[in-house]
Amino acid sequence: MRRLDLTGTSTIRLGKQGSLSAWLLTVALLVVCLLPACAVTGAPSRLGDYVGREAMREGMAVPPLPERGRRAGLVLIADATAPEAAPVLPDEALRQMAEQLQEQFSQVLPVTIEKIVAAEGIRTGGDAAQFRELGKQHGLDYLVVVVVSGIEQEYPITVFLGWVTHAQPGLRRDNWSLVEVALVDVQNGQVLLHAEGQAWATLDRPTAPGINQWYPVVWRRPLDPNWRWWPPTYEGAPHTLRIIAIHEAVKRLMLNLQEVKRQSGLAVVEK
Repeated sequence: MRRLDLTGTSTIRLGKQGSLSAWLLTVALLVVCLLPACAVTGAPSRLGDYVGREAMREGMAVPPLPERGRRAGLVLIADATAPEAAPVLPDEALRQMAEQLQEQFSQVLPVTIEKIVAAEGIRTGGDAAQFRELGKQHGLDYLVVVVVSGIEQEYPITVFLGWVTHAQPGLRRDNWSLVEVALVDVQNGQVLLHAEGQAWATLDRPTAPGINQWYPVVWRRPLDPNWRWWPPTYEGAPHTLRIIAIHEAVKRLMLNLQEVKRQSGLAVVEK
């Protein structure tokens, strides 16, 4: 995101309506500067860079799962390879996230997620074959592959303290978080289904800490503009922003996953 630079040396000559024209120009420039990052529609998909774009083609037939032999593992990949990628969460936060996803996916997917598998040797630009190898190493029938990613953009704003009586220079950081999942058959590398959830959150803060008790603050814009959260520390506010955005993305993922499962006709065959 680029903000309009108001410090250029261009000169505008004013005629008879100079004062009004200048005022309108100023308002127009301010409106442009205050516009949100509308050019950004969300974080780009990263799942296909790991399981292969071909494996994610729509319309592929999904074979039924056998009643037995449905042992699965969960692989959590924190991706930061996209341009303007947000920093990945700390290891402890990722561990907790993997445990929570293991429990949530077990309630939706027709597999038994027995363990969390480290993404050792998994790289971008690969395909589902690397997950076939990883699953066989752990004696699993399926892998639930989760890719967590996001992008962030920060730009200057004015924060108002005491309503509009006192203004301070500040920063706004927008975070778009994306959580994607794919159920991979270890035997043939086929992606049986995939889904995603995306969310957007915003952090507002003064450029200096300790100015006001109402900052920093995280908003769940634009879908829930009245919701807000105050991070416990100024320094840790960007981390809190990412946690909130990812948490919202997971909630949307679970809703989308149930719908994708229903549409795919993924079923279990009793023998």
